[in-house]
Amino acid sequence: MAGISLEKTGDVFVLTMDAGENRWNTTLVDELTVALDEVEASTGAAALVTTGASEKFYSNGLDLDWRRAPDEHPEAGDPSVFFFMEFMSRMITLPVPTVAAVNGHAFGAGFMFALCHDYRIMRQDRGYLCANEIQLGMIIPAPELSLFRHKLPAHVFYESVQLARRWGGVHALEAGVVNEVASGEMLLDQAVKKGQELAPLAINRKQFGVQKENIFGENSILNDTNGAAFHLRNKTLYAH
Repeated sequence: MAGISLEKTGDVFVLTMDAGENRWNTTLVDELTVALDEVEASTGAAALVTTGASEKFYSNGLDLDWRRAPDEHPEAGDPSVFFFMEFMSRMITLPVPTVAAVNGHAFGAGFMFALCHDYRIMRQDRGYLCANEIQLGMIIPAPELSLFRHKLPAHVFYESVQLARRWGGVHALEAGVVNEVASGEMLLDQAVKKGQELAPLAINRKQFGVQKENIFGENSILNDTNGAAFHLRNKTLYAH
């Protein structure tokens, strides 16, 4: 995998993206898919930590040069099989705990990827999380809006997707966009430590994955128009 490395320390898989700005194209999705295959093929306690090799970028969004002129960038892969949204769906429901060690800027699709993790630790002194599509004259696709709405508090959601607010580490923590902040030197160690703490949850892989599906998947309980009293009164409708 040219732009991806996957190593294991204890029960924690550490996936490092090393393709410069780690922009999203078919090649990146394909390489990440292979890495997830290896993680899912494991058994027992496990967690996945992702980070970027760059001092500046976790992931700087879609590969726009490739999208505009794919024939000029054959190394980025075939745009007709760019299963980006499907990959994000897999990531958010991965049946092991996931921790994003956000080492630098995470814009657009990079912000999406970070939000698909169960837990986020961000470098406190450098980098921003930002959904910058509106600044680029783009409309955020509905599936992406759904992801942001599920993962962010209401006011933070609106500021993020409509006002393109850039969240630095400290403000991201205050807003609940990330769970922790860390120095650049301690970021990965802190993320691996958290991954090791969460790894035993993956012993119950099926249950861990099914519960994510209940939260984010088809007929998500979060999107049900009925209220909690109805759910409790009609528990058989929601049995799994």
